[in-house]
Formats: sequence, structure tokens, C-alpha cells
Amino acid sequence: MTYHLAHANIAWMHGTIDEPVMSGLASRIDEINQLAEESRGFIWRVPESEASFADLEVFRADFPGFDPARILYNMSVWESVEDLRAYTLHSAHAEMVYQRREWLDSIAGANVALWWIPIGHRPTVAESAERLHHVRQFGPTPHAFILRKSFPQPE
Repeated sequence: MTYHLAHANIAWMHGTIDEPVMSGLASRIDEINQLAEESRGFIWRVPESEASFADLEVFRADFPGFDPARILYNMSVWESVEDLRAYTLHSAHAEMVYQRREWLDSIAGANVALWWIPIGHRPTVAESAERLHHVRQFGPTPHAFILRKSFPQPE
């Protein structure tokens, strides 16, 4: 295997992370991050402290109503699509997915992008924004795709 899978998603929270409306999500973030880090195939995730409001400005053009104080952003690297799928849909993280409407607003269009990266590469916020923009504009392609319509590693 010469590639790993990069994953980025963005969501709009009903309020800032410290507001009472977000307490159910806020109370589980550390638990869910730890679960990811202990999951099979997990490689890396961008620490919250490294995705500053300034970095997240790259999403403004694609998302009307952009408010960096209400962004929930995650980027991680996994060994395979299967490993990411197992964590996302078949672990305690799935509970959060099913409850997301309690904390997150709906976003028109794609809010997740997956893409293959050379082993050892650490994607940037700007790179994730470009891949997400690609999925939003063209749908899933080998350049950037979604979990439900994935593509194999490049040859």
C-alpha cells in the first residue's frame, strides 16, 4: 500500500461549542476523538488547535452563511476506506451521526471529502477545502469522493 485515505468534513453547529445547545456534542468530543485514535486503521487527525478560524476562511466561498465560530471541522487520515467506514458507522461514533440534527444544521450539498494521499503526507486545511469544493462541484470522482461512492487507490 502506497497511499492512505484523507478525510475532511465540515458542519455548522446550532451555536458555538460553549453554548448550552451544544452541550451534548461538546461533552463527547474528547471521547469520540479518543475512539478514533484507538480505532483500527487510524493514522492521524488535525488537532483542533491547528485549525484556526483564519485557516477555515478557505471554506467561505462554498458555504453561504459562513460563521467560523459555528464550524465543526474534522480532518483525519486512515489506512483504508473500510477502516474509516467501520469507525464512522459501526462504533460509538455512529450514535453521534444519528443524533447530529440535535447539534448541527443541514448543509446543502456535500460536506465530506475523501481522497488518497501518499503515505506520510499530512493534508492541510486548504487542501481539504479544495477537495471538498471539488466534490461539491463535480460529485464524487477519483480526485475527491464520499464514503458512499469511494474510488480505489491510484495505481
